[in-house]
Amino acid sequence: MIGLAAAFAVAGAASNAVGTAFQRKAASASSRGGLRLLADLVRRPFWVIGMCGVVCAALFQSLALVNGPLALVQPLFILELPFALLVAAPLMHRRLPRSGWWGVGACVTGLAALLVAAAPHGAVDHAPLSRWIPALCLCLGGMAAAVLLAGGDRSPARRAALLAAASATGNALTAALLKSASGTFADQGFVAFLRSWQTYGFALAGVAAVILLENALQAGPLAAAQPALTIGDAVVSLTLGITLFGERIRTGWWLVPEAAGALLIIGGVLVLSRAVQHIAVVPVAVEERDLAG
Repeated sequence: MIGLAAAFAVAGAASNAVGTAFQRKAASASSRGGLRLLADLVRRPFWVIGMCGVVCAALFQSLALVNGPLALVQPLFILELPFALLVAAPLMHRRLPRSGWWGVGACVTGLAALLVAAAPHGAVDHAPLSRWIPALCLCLGGMAAAVLLAGGDRSPARRAALLAAASATGNALTAALLKSASGTFADQGFVAFLRSWQTYGFALAGVAAVILLENALQAGPLAAAQPALTIGDAVVSLTLGITLFGERIRTGWWLVPEAAGALLIIGGVLVLSRAVQHIAVVPVAVEERDLAG
């Protein structure tokens, strides 16, 4: 079941990366804004492919969370960042610099080392309300505090990092609520799924996380937002998995390779975030540009 959960999580990360890349490709070919942008995008094949990727990612994430611990599934979504760059670079006719490839390697190697050493296990699909209440208060309180601090900060980089941290917390909370709702669906069926408060909770938390992410990307550089988003999601998810669902990781001397893996991931994310700013443009023929429409 752990292997199945890992496979679904990797498939979800890849699907989300493909969806994001194709949606960005379609949006870059349009000059409209607001609702007119959406009306224009729905007629573009690249945008439709992107939406299919996003829908598949949500499905794969649900299947992963039903079959494995949150502390395993969410960290694997770190792979979305290198996947997105590998897909988007040729799609947007860009060339990833050599440092970017080192970043990809560091992320993948660090993630493998961290998860093999930690070996998350012992998950359940449901948590009592006595655990949910403090988890919700801390997550929502942390998100609100980050937003308030970002509002009073004039530094674009700090604002982007704070808003990305709030979005990361929202993503982790969404995943925890989705795990519980998916478990209800698997155990009790669709009617019980609709009656579960976690079903509506993950929908609201997911919308909030997306809004915060858009504001983070608008507020400052990607190099400031991406590390907080990627690392924050993994850390909060690990904490929620342990406190809500009774998940466990290996400790003792295993903490050494776990720390080494975490440092590799942090370094890889930082390198990738900076590499994005130095992507070279590859010349493209007019006929190829027209295909985006």
